[in-house]
Amino acid sequence: MASSERDNSSGQVAFKMGNIPINLPKIGEEEVQAVVKVLRSGMLTSGLGTGPMVSELEKKFSSFACVKHTVAVNTGTAALHSAVMACGVKQGDEVILPSFTFVATAEAVVLAGGKPVFADIDPETYNLSPTAVEKLITRHTKAILPVDLYGFSADMKPIKEIAETHDLALVEDAAQAHGTTYAGKPAGSFADAACWSLYASKNITTGEGGLVTTNEAEMDETLRMIRTHGEKAKYSSLMLGTNYRMSEMQAAIGNVQMEKLPTFLAKRRQNAQELTKILKKSNKLVLPWETKDRQHSWYLYTARLKDGTEVQRNTLIDDLKKEGIGSEAYYVNPIHLMPFYRENFETTKLPETDKASKQVFSLPIHPGVTAEQIDFIGKTVLSLV
Repeated sequence: MASSERDNSSGQVAFKMGNIPINLPKIGEEEVQAVVKVLRSGMLTSGLGTGPMVSELEKKFSSFACVKHTVAVNTGTAALHSAVMACGVKQGDEVILPSFTFVATAEAVVLAGGKPVFADIDPETYNLSPTAVEKLITRHTKAILPVDLYGFSADMKPIKEIAETHDLALVEDAAQAHGTTYAGKPAGSFADAACWSLYASKNITTGEGGLVTTNEAEMDETLRMIRTHGEKAKYSSLMLGTNYRMSEMQAAIGNVQMEKLPTFLAKRRQNAQELTKILKKSNKLVLPWETKDRQHSWYLYTARLKDGTEVQRNTLIDDLKKEGIGSEAYYVNPIHLMPFYRENFETTKLPETDKASKQVFSLPIHPGVTAEQIDFIGKTVLSLV
């Protein structure tokens, strides 16, 4: 990282033009001191996962997401697995989900004993297609698991209607959706449970970490038992559980990050809007969008090479990296094509998924990206396409 310099005010590495990572956690002295305070307190974790820092984070996130309950866990994958378990998915149950997502979405289903059934996406949003979902429902279907990909909400109203019509559980993978809204409400509002990631690249982070939100008291109680070995009280396991507790150090970072989240989101949105102003000059790109009642979290700014081939897209990414722009393609290998899932679970053809995986590419817009860098990114993309 020869082109980086230290920002002494925050302890962060500030990146110059031409060395811009796709994402970067924004950690300041406040987070450092919050962790030090926990370490000095001696209260590093809690047997039932209910330490003071964890409880504070759960309260803050419940307020942010406008829900009654939040359960903090140690990873986003743990959040997904816990929610799928809490919805009663068992051996042989089918769960409908997209293939165009990170593999953790499907892992959660398999770990619970369920069978992932992959549905195609809406080409305009890259999210689960309600029409595709309805065609795949069988008597074995137990739940639907939509994803808010790149930070843009799945079309939750029709998906919720399908779930209610067929008496199915609805778990939302909101791992990338901190700040996302749908129908004017925060992501997760239409699901039985929503799962959030606090991984280092996300809009806020605890290093590793996850959250499950719900408005259902019974779901909340079950999630808390799953989090800590099925226990409601110590040494009294009532159900199959695991150890998904979040540590007090993680939660301490999260509490500081929650205070900064509105500023982070505003900067991401500003960067996205400025980048769009530049890139809309090209007729070779399909750009991300949002509306007044369907706001993007701008976790990733994902454009699409219109009518482009996989080779052309990959060449573009390589050329951007040569210019120091950390472009990436998420997700080049849809889950249904990965060896484990291809060999163990049948799937129908997913033409929109396959096409998108060959054409999309993401650009840096995180809070560490300056206005000058956005201009550089945009103009470099235009020159290359």
